Amino acid sequence: MLKIDLKGKKAFIAGIGDDQGFGWSIAKSLAEAGAEILVGTWAPVMKIFQTSLESGKYDQSRLLSDGNMMQFAKIYPLDASFDKMEEVPEETRENKRYKSCDAYTIQDVALQIGQDFGKIDYFVHSLANAPEVQKPLLETSRQGYLASLSASTYSFISLLAHLGPIMNAGGSTISLTYIASEKAIPGYGGGMSSAKAALESDTRTLAWEAGRKWNIRVNAISAGPLRSRAARAIGFIDKMIDYAQANAPLQKDLTPIEVGNVAAFLLSPLASAITGETIHVDNGMHAMGMAIDSAAFNQKTESAV
Repeated sequence: MLKIDLKGKKAFIAGIGDDQGFGWSIAKSLAEAGAEILVGTWAPVMKIFQTSLESGKYDQSRLLSDGNMMQFAKIYPLDASFDKMEEVPEETRENKRYKSCDAYTIQDVALQIGQDFGKIDYFVHSLANAPEVQKPLLETSRQGYLASLSASTYSFISLLAHLGPIMNAGGSTISLTYIASEKAIPGYGGGMSSAKAALESDTRTLAWEAGRKWNIRVNAISAGPLRSRAARAIGFIDKMIDYAQANAPLQKDLTPIEVGNVAAFLLSPLASAITGETIHVDNGMHAMGMAIDSAAFNQKTESAV
């Protein structure tokens, strides 16, 4: 029987801070396939995340099909807005939410992973942030726009550049994008649509560069809307979900595990000839060019006399 077997493989997932997002569901699918999971958690929420894990808050979400609990081999504090500690502003260093972490830049985490585990096989980028996401693009400041690209797009480039040397040949990486990279989504602002478009373009370029340099595959998943903690910051996630359910070819809820399972496939040897791709996991919403629940369909047309 054809199945995904990742026993003996190590996966680093950057961007898990709770059990609600796609990063968690990808971790769970990889764990179901037998992979060892390493996690990068945003430094300011590291303590809360660890406390929640230890208190059993996520036990139900951690339960695997064989009755065991998903385990994390190690959790690293990570702020992917910084490549090395010299770049971290003093204000951030002295912030009480950072002071409990000795090192949390991309360089620090990559070095620590190499020291702790030697080589890894898979890298998942589940990071995005736009401080002005609720602002229209025309009202987005230069600082807000560049912050969006830094945290949501360049972080993938930098993480791959630092992790590539400690990834086994034949390894694979994926990032998470959204259809706002291709279509106008009013309200998805602050430069996030631009960041996602850049991320998909970088996926193609990095597939070439990382493929030739390290024999690593690079793909992206364009997932449908999910009511995660991060997505709620957009401000109208419920409307986005309702719209997708009303207009997508498949009229059903998109579950996080569906994205997790596609990620496990793309990372696995079963997808060994797939690289440079953006795979849509959105119940087919990306294929639609018309909203069937539009008020235009409900307007009465007068017959010509």
